[in-house]
Amino acid sequence: MNLSIIATGGTFDKHYDEIKGALGFAAGHLSTAIQRARFTRPPTLIELPFLDSLDMVDADRQRILATCRSDSAECIVIIHGTDTMRQTAEVLGTAALPKTIVLTGAMIPYEIANSDALFNLGFACGVAQVLPHGVFVAMNGQIFPWNQVQKNRQAGIFESR
Repeated sequence: MNLSIIATGGTFDKHYDEIKGALGFAAGHLSTAIQRARFTRPPTLIELPFLDSLDMVDADRQRILATCRSDSAECIVIIHGTDTMRQTAEVLGTAALPKTIVLTGAMIPYEIANSDALFNLGFACGVAQVLPHGVFVAMNGQIFPWNQVQKNRQAGIFESR
């Protein structure tokens, strides 16, 4: 079973700029994360323009959908910002592609100590290969159907809605 990972940015791929004292985008972390995860069958990595999910607009979500549609893999993991992950999942879910698509991300950037990024990546890649066709959100050891999930901003977790 082929697996693709689509990188769209979000906290997962943010870097800390020590000069500005702010998080922003530079080179992505997924190539390194894929090596660290020691996949026995490396996935295909597709990098779209990196965005904070709060900056995503409908055209960005349509680009993600088009990328999923044109990709030959039946299993796709999308690295996405957590703030609007649900909205992108809805666009993908209503498209009803004959694929398994799992969105994941991180609450703490990959390069910062105690990040959840590598765990979430591995978990999402694993479940993407065993779930039925559909769209899911996989965060912090839980799987949610796209239309039954919400982000609890106060607790910093995803939960059923």
